[in-house]
Amino acid sequence: MSMWWSLRLRREAASVPLARRLLVGAMETAGVDPDVAFDLSLALTEACANAVEHGGAAPGDDYRVTACFDGDRCHIEVIDSGPGFATSAPPPETPRAPATAAPLTDTGAEGGRGLFLIAELSDHVDIRDRPGRGAVVSFDKILKWREDAPLQAA
Repeated sequence: MSMWWSLRLRREAASVPLARRLLVGAMETAGVDPDVAFDLSLALTEACANAVEHGGAAPGDDYRVTACFDGDRCHIEVIDSGPGFATSAPPPETPRAPATAAPLTDTGAEGGRGLFLIAELSDHVDIRDRPGRGAVVSFDKILKWREDAPLQAA
């Protein structure tokens, strides 16, 4: 089974639940395991929230979300049109907390946990900087299926 969808959304808080609901609906219809669907929907929510908060020069700029189900894998990409990461610093490395690290909730910062959550909820994360043109956050997860999944990978 293979399917994909792409959205162009205004950089407004109300767009985040819309993207999440579309992803959840697609996964539910396809028969994706609810735990996997929850992880992907939370990761998408974080990526969209980052795009809304940091992804544009002015409120109302747009961002794009693409989701692809291909066989047993889901690939999601969120592309914003903001300034990109700080020009004096390279884009952040794919965040992965070592097993001995303090829990992510102990960072002491009010924000900044979204990329770490995406990394923990996904099997692979790629963060790319496009200085002056925005950022791309993409992530993949291997899908598990319900027993009654109508679109389960062959």
